[in-house]
Amino acid sequence: MKHAYFLLLITSVVFAAEPKPKPEFQYQTEGIQVSLPTADEPKVKAFGPDTIKAAAKYLDDGAICWVREKTCVNCHTTGPYLSERPALSKQLGMPLEEVLTDFVKTVPEKVTSQKETEKDGIKYYGGSWTSIWRSVGLAEWDKHVTGKLSAQTERSLQEMLMRQSANGSFVSFGEVEIPHITTDFELTLQAARAVTAAPGWLSNLKDPVLLARIETMKSWLREAQPKNDFDRILRLQLAHYMPELVTQMQRDAALSLLSSKQHADGGWSLRDMSALGDWHFKMSDTVVKLITGLPDAAKPESDAYMTAFSIVLMRQNNVPASDERIQRGLAWLKQEQRVSGRWWMQSLYRGKYSYITYIATTQALKALALCDELH
Repeated sequence: MKHAYFLLLITSVVFAAEPKPKPEFQYQTEGIQVSLPTADEPKVKAFGPDTIKAAAKYLDDGAICWVREKTCVNCHTTGPYLSERPALSKQLGMPLEEVLTDFVKTVPEKVTSQKETEKDGIKYYGGSWTSIWRSVGLAEWDKHVTGKLSAQTERSLQEMLMRQSANGSFVSFGEVEIPHITTDFELTLQAARAVTAAPGWLSNLKDPVLLARIETMKSWLREAQPKNDFDRILRLQLAHYMPELVTQMQRDAALSLLSSKQHADGGWSLRDMSALGDWHFKMSDTVVKLITGLPDAAKPESDAYMTAFSIVLMRQNNVPASDERIQRGLAWLKQEQRVSGRWWMQSLYRGKYSYITYIATTQALKALALCDELH
């Protein structure tokens, strides 16, 4: 009897130690199956109308799968979809209303004050990044699709500001997901984007409490010390959304820094933008081991997200599309698109689903659109 029990115990331990099987698909729902991204997926023979359509389909399929199977706002699929896809309506057609409806469902009927939490010496408001990505998405929909402010966007912005820390910033606590849940500056910048994108909301705001919160946010963004080079180049995006907060000297310095990091092949690498420990105040062993274990860890290769984002930053600061830096970046993007339509990128969070490929694809289409390359 003891022997049988011992065998059962050993068998249980062995089975418990077995790794979970790798998923078959990146996204899946009834009628849609999106394969897992891989580095060896074939590249397109030539970038053009058909590959652009394939990229748009990938974005739509991924977002709708997430809505139907997960139904939550996140920073790696539905967040990027609703924050970037509405601005591409003229080139790619209308974004999916089902994704919008899913976002609207998460907006509370009544805005209430939130309770600050403290853990490991960090004070934060839970759900801040979810509230911000929801607000950005709703605001961008209003701006590019309907052209007018909706009641749910207004309520979402109010609720978002209830999660602001006393110093004016928004703090993300928990796991880091590079690049969209990293530094406080990045998260607070997205909040600034939300309030400026919502049609007429900021210019017509009268509530003294909300106005005070926005002024505190502006002061923090103006004075915040950068945590890494990613924060430093994000000054370029802040200059686009709230130009009064960035001096010309800061803008020039950020552009110079960004330019200095362009690779010989024309691309940029996200991993060049920060020392590993500076991405977030708490880095898990899983993330650290993944990044340090990559074959190109010592000298990171160009990647789709940072290359596209660098082009976006330059275009948002009036660098002409004909600029040699942008043209080299565009050439890199066009040759790196995969036959599925997406731009593959190595995950810097957890490699199982490689959702960063989705983020990179949304950013690549945005960069191409800003350079009038989506024909």
